[in-house]
Amino acid sequence: MKVAVLGLGYVGTVTAAGLAARGHDVTGVDTDPFKVSCIAAGRSPVVEPGLDDLVRDTVSAGRLRATSRIADALTGADVSLICVGTPSASSGGTDLRFIERVAADLRQTMECVTPPASGHHSVVVRSTVPPGTVAHLAETCFADVPDGWHVGTAMCPEFLREGSSVADFYDPPMVVVGTADEDTYAQVSRLFSFLDVPAHHIAVGTAEALKYACNAFHATKISFANEIARIFRNFGVDSREVMSAFLMDVKLNVSTAYLRPGFAFGGSCLPKDLRALHHLARANNVDVPLLLGTTLTNEMVLRDAVDRVLAAQGRRVCLFGLSFKMDTDDLRESPNVELAERLLGKGYDVRIYDPVIRPERLVGANRQKAMTRLPHLGRLLVSSPEEVMEEIDIAVVSSNEPSVVAALLSAPPPRIIDLNGRLGPEVELLPGYEGIGW
Repeated sequence: MKVAVLGLGYVGTVTAAGLAARGHDVTGVDTDPFKVSCIAAGRSPVVEPGLDDLVRDTVSAGRLRATSRIADALTGADVSLICVGTPSASSGGTDLRFIERVAADLRQTMECVTPPASGHHSVVVRSTVPPGTVAHLAETCFADVPDGWHVGTAMCPEFLREGSSVADFYDPPMVVVGTADEDTYAQVSRLFSFLDVPAHHIAVGTAEALKYACNAFHATKISFANEIARIFRNFGVDSREVMSAFLMDVKLNVSTAYLRPGFAFGGSCLPKDLRALHHLARANNVDVPLLLGTTLTNEMVLRDAVDRVLAAQGRRVCLFGLSFKMDTDDLRESPNVELAERLLGKGYDVRIYDPVIRPERLVGANRQKAMTRLPHLGRLLVSSPEEVMEEIDIAVVSSNEPSVVAALLSAPPPRIIDLNGRLGPEVELLPGYEGIGW
C-alpha cells in the first residue's frame, strides 16, 4: 500500500520505517528540514535502538522517503497516518493545533493531487487526542471532498515506548481501529496485517479514550509501587522483593480482574486494608496521596449513586442486591448497605431484594455490621423481584441474577439505575435505564 506519514518524531519515524520494512511504499512528511534530510540520508532523526538500521535499509530499498510537501506524499496514497505532536495547552488540556493544521492541509492538497486508484483514502490519527477529535476532523475537513476521493477517518492509537519502540511496533499489545467506516477499517487492517495480533474494530471515541486509559493506568502502577515502597521501607522491608512476589499472582494482581467500571468496592478486605496502609503511612510521616485518593474515589462513586436517586422522580426505591458482591451473603462494608442507609436517612421508602440474604442466617461480625447499619433489615427485604416491581419508582440494581433481569423486562419501573453494567442489552434499551458510568 502507498502510505503518507505526517510527522517524523518518535511515533512517525518508527511507524514509517516499520511499515516500509514490511513492504509498504512510505513517504514521511515534516516541516523540519533536519528531519527530512536525515531520512534522505538514511538516518533516523530521533535516537532509538535499532531505528537507524531500519531507516537505512528501507531508504536503500526505495520503500521509504521524506519530504516537506504533503502533495508529494498524498498523490495516489491509500492511507495518511497523522503522527504529529499533541502537547499540553496552558490550561492543561490537549493542544490540537498541529492535528488541525495537518488535517486542513491534507484536505486542501486533495484538490490538486491524484486520488488513489481505489478512490478510497483513509485519514488515520495515531497521535493521542481526546474523544471527539476525529469526529470533528471528519465533519470540518473531510465531509466534502473533491471528485474522485472518498475519505474515511479513524483513530489507531500507538503503544510505543521510547527505548523499545521498534520492538513494540512489531509486537504491540493490541491493534485497535476506531472508525465508523467499513472501508477504512478494512484498509487499516490490511496495512497492519503483517502483525501477529488482529485489528479490533471499535468505536472512534473508545479508541481515542483508550490511550489515555492505558497511560493513566501505567502512571497509577508506578505511583502505587512507589507508595508501597515509601510505607514499608520504614519496617526494613525491601519493596522490590514485595513487588517481585506481587507479580507472581497473574490471577488477580496482573490480570483483567477488577478493571470494570461499576459501583464502589467493599467487603471485609479492601476497605480495612487501605485504612491500615493509611495508618502505617501516618505513623511514619509518609504521604500517600494515591492510596488516600483511592478511598476518596470510592466514596465519590457512592455519592454519585445517591445523587442519581435524588435526581430521579419518586420516593419508592428497591435495591436489587445488598451484599458487597453477588452469590455471597457478606454484608461487611458493603457499599449497597451504605447506599440503603443513606437513602433511608433521606426519607426514601426503601425495599431490598437479594436472593442470598436471609437475616436469620447472618452470624458473627457479618450479622453485627448489618444490624448496626440496617436494624430493620427483615422488614425491608422482599422475597422476589416481582413483589415490588409495579410499586416502585426507582430500581437500583447491582445484581444481574436472572430473576431480577426477567422482572425488569416484564414490568420495568420508570427509572433503572444500573450499578454493575451486566444486565444485558435488552434492559439497557428500556426507556428509564441509566448506567452509573456509561
